[in-house]
Amino acid sequence: MALAGHADHESYVRAGFSAKIGWGSRPALLLIDVCNAYWAEGSPLDTSSNPASKAALPAIGRLVAAAREGGVPLVWTRVEYTEPDMSDAGLFFCKVPLLTVFQKGKETGWEDWVPGLEPKGAEIVIPKRYPSAFFATDLSTRLQVKGVDTLVVVGVSTSGCVRASVLDAMCLGFRPIVC
Repeated sequence: MALAGHADHESYVRAGFSAKIGWGSRPALLLIDVCNAYWAEGSPLDTSSNPASKAALPAIGRLVAAAREGGVPLVWTRVEYTEPDMSDAGLFFCKVPLLTVFQKGKETGWEDWVPGLEPKGAEIVIPKRYPSAFFATDLSTRLQVKGVDTLVVVGVSTSGCVRASVLDAMCLGFRPIVC
C-alpha cells in the first residue's frame, strides 16, 4: 500500500514526514537477499506464490542489467551463517528460528543466489548476519571508498531487511531510494 492510501497519511504530512531526500551524484545498486530461500519450492520462506514476488525477479534483473550497463556499482548482500549451533545469528535467531535456511553448507541451496541474478567480477558482496546490510559489516566504508552517495535499494522483505538497511543508510549519510 502506498503511503497516500494509509489511514495516517495526512497526519504524517502535517508533521513534516513527507519530504524526500532525492538523488545525489554517485549511486550504487544495493541488492538485499536475492537468494533461493525466497523463491525455491519447499523453502519455509518461499514467496513465489505471491504474484508481486514472481514479478520481482524480472524487475530486479532489469535493474541489474541497467546498473551494469551504466557503470553503476552493484552491492549484493545476503544473510549467511557458518556456526552449526547458529550462535553467529545472536538474538536474531531467537526471534526468527527459520534463519537456519541461510546456514552455509546445507544441501538445499536456499542460501545461494537466484540463478541468473548473481554477483559478477569485482561487484561487492556483503555477507550479513542481521537485517541491516550495514550492521556489523564494512559496507559503509566500501561505499565511501567508491564515492557513493545514493543507494538504490531492492530486496525481498521491504518491512524487514530492506527497511533496516534503508534506515541505516540514511543515518550514515547515504541517500536511499527504494525500488
